[in-house]
Amino acid sequence: MNQIGFPCQVTSAEVAREKTLGGAISLCVKAAGYEPKQVQQALKVDKGQYSRWETGAEGIVWPKYEALMDFCGNDAPLLWMVHSRGFDIGSLRRLETETERALRHAQERITQLEQERAIERRVFAEVITGRTPTPLREQETTR
Repeated sequence: MNQIGFPCQVTSAEVAREKTLGGAISLCVKAAGYEPKQVQQALKVDKGQYSRWETGAEGIVWPKYEALMDFCGNDAPLLWMVHSRGFDIGSLRRLETETERALRHAQERITQLEQERAIERRVFAEVITGRTPTPLREQETTR
């Protein structure tokens, strides 16, 4: 499975209300707006196997969990497992992806360049008008 579904949120309260892992799997599918048949087709599993996942009669290998969560765009089963082991799922946070990190660095660099450009414009304007450029330290304290 290499298509990741549109992200959809499931709240920690929704996950905590589920009594079983099968319930969390159902929540995962419902939150994404899919019918079980659509998920079965996407994951290439038959109706019986999917039903056994929901009832807990059959386990699921990790790659199938990943495929399910990627397809549905949420991590309800994973969050349910973490919650069932006694962890506070409300305090979990995702790690930054490479793309998010690159975007953050680019935004920081843009902000820095904008600040430098504003200083250059101010100094240039002061030079053109014949005023003595304000020392940088005074500029910082007068803001």
